[in-house]
Amino acid sequence: MDTLIDCILLIDDDKPTNFFNSTILSKHHSFTNIHVKQSGKAALEYLEEVGKGTALKPTLIFLDLNMPAMNGWEFLDEYAKLSQDITNDITIIILTTSSDSKDIENSKTNILVKDLVNKPLSFPTLNSVLEKHFFKPHVYEDLNKSPFSR
Repeated sequence: MDTLIDCILLIDDDKPTNFFNSTILSKHHSFTNIHVKQSGKAALEYLEEVGKGTALKPTLIFLDLNMPAMNGWEFLDEYAKLSQDITNDITIIILTTSSDSKDIENSKTNILVKDLVNKPLSFPTLNSVLEKHFFKPHVYEDLNKSPFSR
């Protein structure tokens, strides 16, 4: 199967979580060019480089909510101020351990957020994200079989 997501941006302050999630993404057949930023500020700087043409634009962002200095919601506030040339066609998915009902509700009502999934990433979670947000059934001959199965 060909790569579906050419560039992914992980935003999380926790190094072990980033290592684990990067490993899962790199072993999944649908992802390449995995970029990790350990803060919202560093992620915004990366996206500014995208705007300058010096960094690869992510198709998908996995965003942690609970980070010091700039949490995920504050990141989204700043992200909304970026040029649409940068933000168009980027899918943002909250990746969290939070079970706070406010976070769940905010993820449903924030127009920038397409979904909320629980940490850590796994093959079933990634397959679900792909099927829900990127799967184009007309591409596959056998529509009864998931193209993301291993």
